[in-house]
Amino acid sequence: MNTDIGKLLEDMHSIQEQLEQFFDEARDRFRYTLEDGRVRFSREVQQLHRRYRVSSLRYLLDANLVNVLTAPVIYSMIIPLVFLDVCFTTYQHICFRAYGVSRVSRRDYLVNDRHKLAYLNTIEKINCNYCGYGNGVIAYAREIISRTEQYWCPIRHARRVPGAHERYPRFFAYGDAEAYLQGLEAKRQELGEETSENR
Repeated sequence: MNTDIGKLLEDMHSIQEQLEQFFDEARDRFRYTLEDGRVRFSREVQQLHRRYRVSSLRYLLDANLVNVLTAPVIYSMIIPLVFLDVCFTTYQHICFRAYGVSRVSRRDYLVNDRHKLAYLNTIEKINCNYCGYGNGVIAYAREIISRTEQYWCPIRHARRVPGAHERYPRFFAYGDAEAYLQGLEAKRQELGEETSENR
């Protein structure tokens, strides 16, 4: 059974590599490069993008009233998101150091590059940065929780878990007491050697 899971994980990794290749092709198609993690567009592409930009005033005047009225509710979520960000950062710096678990790089999850898109107006850029931050915080927190779960209880559930995190398939089968007792320490040691590349 572990061999089957290993093969499936290899297949998933292969699909992820194919997706990255697709993203690389999109970079070529839309003529941008990544240099030291920074996006670079050619001057001609930036000029083309500016021609597509709708002014912030026009954007607001054309906006759906429901979207405008619900915007304060959406943006009120910044408070719990920042709180979550601070809590998980503090948590991992205390607990992961104590357990010998490699810490999650916040920078890997909080990606902010959409402001480079010249076809977005100021309001759209703020919206994109907000969504990027929110999704980044959730992904960052999820990775911290998944490492915690691997440390304390790396056992799959009896029922299917929709959208399970990346480490979940490598957890022990539900009901396999022998594997859990014999393998728990090895699962914990994996966490001390981990980097974002070998997840």
